Amino acid sequence: MSMYAVIMAGGRGTRFWPRSRESKPKQLLNLTGEKTLIQETVDRISPLVPLKNVIIVTGAAHAEEIIAQFPALPRENVIIEPRGRNTAPCIGLAALYLRKKDPDAIMVVLPADHMISNTAAFVDALSTAIFTARQGDYLITVGIKPEAPETGYGYIEGGGPFSSNANSSVLNVVSFREKPDLPTACSFLEKGTFYWNSGMFVWKVSSIMKALQRTLPGLYRELSTLEGTLGTHDENEALTHVYNRIDAISIDYGVMEKASNVLLVPGDFGWNDLGSWDALWNISEKDVKNNVVRGPVIAVDSCDSLVFAKDKLVTLVGVDNLIVVETDDAILILKRGRSQDVKHVVEILEKQNQRGYL
Repeated sequence: MSMYAVIMAGGRGTRFWPRSRESKPKQLLNLTGEKTLIQETVDRISPLVPLKNVIIVTGAAHAEEIIAQFPALPRENVIIEPRGRNTAPCIGLAALYLRKKDPDAIMVVLPADHMISNTAAFVDALSTAIFTARQGDYLITVGIKPEAPETGYGYIEGGGPFSSNANSSVLNVVSFREKPDLPTACSFLEKGTFYWNSGMFVWKVSSIMKALQRTLPGLYRELSTLEGTLGTHDENEALTHVYNRIDAISIDYGVMEKASNVLLVPGDFGWNDLGSWDALWNISEKDVKNNVVRGPVIAVDSCDSLVFAKDKLVTLVGVDNLIVVETDDAILILKRGRSQDVKHVVEILEKQNQRGYL
């Protein structure tokens, strides 16, 4: 069975404004090093999947930038959604392409914008999931061993070992849970059988298509009407027509929570979904004053801050616990711990129709 990686590269990343913009969201930025987040994602999967078998699903506004970042990627491997419809249509569309190209393939589905510090452990976890997927009709998700009672993630409750597999690290799934309040998250951590939902999946193309047909028959029917148009001049028009009719729905809610053949592979590889400037400060290397600085920055009697400077010199004097981000046309200043609220700035800009800042 051939291996393919499907990288989901939609989304706007509004909490990383002003660096993240509609034309260049966070997955296309180099927030953690020299390479962009999507380039790091593709690099991590390379021990298992060659570049020619990487499929990237994105929007029209980001397609050319993705092509520029991956000049060796076959152009037909960039699938353009007419509009965002959440993860179930995204995954279903990629599976439809693969069913036509290689119906016996295994799909590894990954978000484009996560950070993983231990690549070897990541590859080991995916290898276990791939081995299990080859054995039968299973929908496999990767759950992250929780380090804290995090309220910003969904959770997966693991059950006993999957008895049909000699590798006891593969677990049956008891339930999926929405983002909890703090007391509930604490109880999950104490129980020890709950895992953060990473949004990473492994399955046969045939398995996910059967699951879509069973749990989301309307979406399956709509996507199936595209099959004869793929690779033809009619593809874009047909795809737009379908996407105007289908509803936005996540793969978790639409498929995984309803399926009975779901398995979980626990992962412990330094995972972070990098959802905010605070998350970036948490995982970044810090100087002696506990600051994270990029670009021309001078910090005097200032600590515990994150400063991203692009061209202008940014100076801090006698202040602590700040996030400061400078770009060509905007400056963001906020207290650490409030970076989830950056999205409200974007909402105000949208209401004021200040498109130049978006």
